Amino acid sequence: MDTKAFKRALQKSDNYHRKGFGHQEEVTGVMNSVYQSPLIQQIRDNHYTLTRGEVTIRLAQAFGFCWGVERAVAIAYETRQHFPTERIWITNEIIHNPSVNQHIQEMNVEFIPVNEGTKDFEVVQPGDVVILPAFGATVQEMQLLNDKSCTIVDTTCPWVSKVWNSVEKHKKGNYTSIIHGKYKHEETLATSSFAGTYLIVLNMAEAEYVANYILDGGDKSEFMAKFSKAVSPGFDPDRDLTQVGIANQTTMLKSETEQMGKLFERTMMKKYGPAALNQHFLAFNTICDATQERQDAMLDLVEDQVDAIVVIGGYNSSNTTQLQQIAIDRGIPSYHIDSASRILPGNRIEHKPLYQELEIASNWLPPGPLVIGVTSGASTPDKVVEEAIEKIFASKAVAVV
Repeated sequence: MDTKAFKRALQKSDNYHRKGFGHQEEVTGVMNSVYQSPLIQQIRDNHYTLTRGEVTIRLAQAFGFCWGVERAVAIAYETRQHFPTERIWITNEIIHNPSVNQHIQEMNVEFIPVNEGTKDFEVVQPGDVVILPAFGATVQEMQLLNDKSCTIVDTTCPWVSKVWNSVEKHKKGNYTSIIHGKYKHEETLATSSFAGTYLIVLNMAEAEYVANYILDGGDKSEFMAKFSKAVSPGFDPDRDLTQVGIANQTTMLKSETEQMGKLFERTMMKKYGPAALNQHFLAFNTICDATQERQDAMLDLVEDQVDAIVVIGGYNSSNTTQLQQIAIDRGIPSYHIDSASRILPGNRIEHKPLYQELEIASNWLPPGPLVIGVTSGASTPDKVVEEAIEKIFASKAVAVV
């Protein structure tokens, strides 16, 4: 399938919409009332610091809603305004935040049901309105919805679209796209659907395994078993790793994506020589500005003598877990929560350690004065951050009493 030609044709269709519907002023007022926070603005104005009693909160200087997320949510709100009686579906969570998705559902926007791991598009009828979320949708999903003559409202973040353009260039030059991401993540599923030949690698350990295979060969059956769910159909590591291009899920750790690019550049230079590098390696900068800003702010926060860090965001939010990873790498106690309700009575907190199940930590706020760093993922509204901060203050005040 010529994915580029299909997308170009789709964008010319009268049933395809990528911008709002002229209800910006009304929607902005609603979103401000639901998602904004006077307290968070107060903390920003006070050099990102607020002290009450024995607790000092230090906010990261970049956190919360990014432009792409805010845009996607606003377009979803506008869609309901513009189509007040039509049945509206969304192919995935609009963003990875439970409170935002709940608000979307309260507007009678329905999620495509999933049966045994597969989306059931049979429920979508011709003429229904379907929203594509900020992470995007696969080419196959877009084609199916277009064939059904649905009205498609595309809120895909432009940074995600930029990655799609990169893998299209890889495909045109017969380069295999090595995608730094999580093979099950909606964004990576969408990106790989635009690629030709692809391999998805999660981290530097996997990247080094691939680089060593390129240089020295290895056990092909072991390779395919390791990446069985993360390669394009018919992938052959002996054939398909002679020309590679780098792409990424936009929410991955920036420094790791950069390391990966340098690793494969060195690998191809070593194997084929500097003069032939451009025939065997291709890279474009597809690291999202908002992701980079939040990670940079977190790197500053962990240098700020904090006693613990609370990271707020959906548990399935990749960019949120990358922020938590930074705290873990510095040996700072960190607690990933998705809402203030996870801060429990009795100085307990229900949190999600990285790549583990939820657990409850007791006495998480130790005695005496504390400095708590706070940040949130790009899908987390300021209002949710405010609620968590207020709960931290209240928990410490009770503990002192």
